[in-house]
Amino acid sequence: MVSSQNISQSSEPAWASDALRRLQTALQCAEELVFEWHLPTDVILWSDGAEKTLKVSDLSAIATGASFAHFLDAEAVAERERVAQQATSPDKPYITEYQFSYDDGRSCWLEERGVCFKAADGSPERIIGLLKVVTSRKRLEERLTYLASFDELTGHLNRSRLRGSLEAALTDAHRTETSLAYLVVGIDDLAVINETYGFDIADEVIAQTGKVLQECLRSDDIIGRSAGNKFGLILPNTNERQMMEMAEWVRSNVRGSVFRTKAGAVSATVSVGGVLLPVGGHSSQEAMAHAEEALEDAKSSGRDAFKIYRPSPQRSSIRRRTAAIADQVVSALNDRRLVLAYQPIVCARTGNVMQNECLLRLMAPDGSIMVAGDFIPVAEQLGLVRLVDQRVLELAVETLRAHPQAELALNVSGMTATDPSWLGAFVSNIRSNRDVANRLTLELTETVAIHDIDSSARFVASLRDLGCKVAIDDFGAGYTSFRNLQMLDVDMVKIDGSFVRGLSENPDNQLFVRTLVDLAANFNLDTVAEWVATEEDADLLRAYGVDFFQGFLYGKPEINPEWLTTTQVLKNTADQAG
Repeated sequence: MVSSQNISQSSEPAWASDALRRLQTALQCAEELVFEWHLPTDVILWSDGAEKTLKVSDLSAIATGASFAHFLDAEAVAERERVAQQATSPDKPYITEYQFSYDDGRSCWLEERGVCFKAADGSPERIIGLLKVVTSRKRLEERLTYLASFDELTGHLNRSRLRGSLEAALTDAHRTETSLAYLVVGIDDLAVINETYGFDIADEVIAQTGKVLQECLRSDDIIGRSAGNKFGLILPNTNERQMMEMAEWVRSNVRGSVFRTKAGAVSATVSVGGVLLPVGGHSSQEAMAHAEEALEDAKSSGRDAFKIYRPSPQRSSIRRRTAAIADQVVSALNDRRLVLAYQPIVCARTGNVMQNECLLRLMAPDGSIMVAGDFIPVAEQLGLVRLVDQRVLELAVETLRAHPQAELALNVSGMTATDPSWLGAFVSNIRSNRDVANRLTLELTETVAIHDIDSSARFVASLRDLGCKVAIDDFGAGYTSFRNLQMLDVDMVKIDGSFVRGLSENPDNQLFVRTLVDLAANFNLDTVAEWVATEEDADLLRAYGVDFFQGFLYGKPEINPEWLTTTQVLKNTADQAG
């Protein structure tokens, strides 16, 4: 390889010299060096900038293979020699990586690629290669490798590695016929710390809690961060009494600690759920779930509490039923087996149908029907209700478009009503079907509406801006105040059916309903009485000034009501005539 000095003295044309200088500049910018190592003399020739790239005092420090090897450990030298001997042709280059270390403790990582050329007698003569500084990439790889096993905030095992360690501990307990314990430790009311001091202070509390827990453990115990505010503790060779003692020790030490943070001194407590293994779980997944279950029991009894997992046939049955219902909901969404049943809402004076409420039904593969009350609570619990509500909206819009005379009302779950992403999807859907918006009423339950009155008011305003009407459902159950009604600015209130059913025989409810109707009238709101079942109740409600009735007296929910099929028949006939 020619040196930079030889380049300047060569007889090459000027443009070639300029091109070579540009190439060397590019190599320096990329922290790359070209080298030729003459093996018989051990001399290494470097492209320009080697001292700067490798951060050595002068070129003599790396001018020979021996001097260069001074910066490498014995293992790197041996590996470098091994791979170089295998690269005996240009189409079979070698590649290796190693650490380049300085006497003052600094180091960098280098990637070397090269080809070994042989002399006429077959002995290695020279190596020509490319050396690149890859410190940033290696440190990123090391960081990613670290994060694959450890939690960045606390330095403890992450959930995946914690689960793997628990699985290994379970296997060992089976082999040695010993018991172990798994504790899940949750910081109490971390949300309050977040709201009071900020998320960065909460992170400090989490990290310092982890240190306290680490100090509580024995040498063979294992700690990991299993969730945002939770730690998992694996306690080998531990019986139930020892587990209880450890739980008390953990709670006592956290309770007695004062965490020094950027916001000042902060205190915290923890609640603990524990499971004895292997009797309390045959796999790491089962053990962690049971410990979480025990933690929930502990938290339900207050702060700074401890509960041990005890098998419960009733709880297991509920869990299995919940899982089965969740599977049915997901399957029905995928197979489009969620359908609407329509119940008429009639004018109190004339009995004419003014609107139909859409009530959700799940049609099983065998044709049986499940009412919303049997699966919506599970959908809410497992976070599926937003998908369900989105499907209900799609079905309602399809009906409105297919039946230009129809007016529909549909319920919106509390979780969905305050979900900005769903509201965005709703707005997009209505914009694509703006001609049906004025025939659609969205019903929001009163208890949900007043739980977060500001979010509910924004939700209502967004819907009304699109042309939809909004009703407060189950009016009276949450005891809405005058101020709340003013803030919500809705079009209609639906009186909770529990106050309407048997109204003619209940003087207390009569007074309450009359008061609700007067309250609505003061705000010029239409009123709908739900669950109207008898003429006697209807007469009283009509006398109070209720505008609309809904209940079995005027029609039960039907999946295929006559108006739906009749309108379709008329449409088909018109299409054929056309």
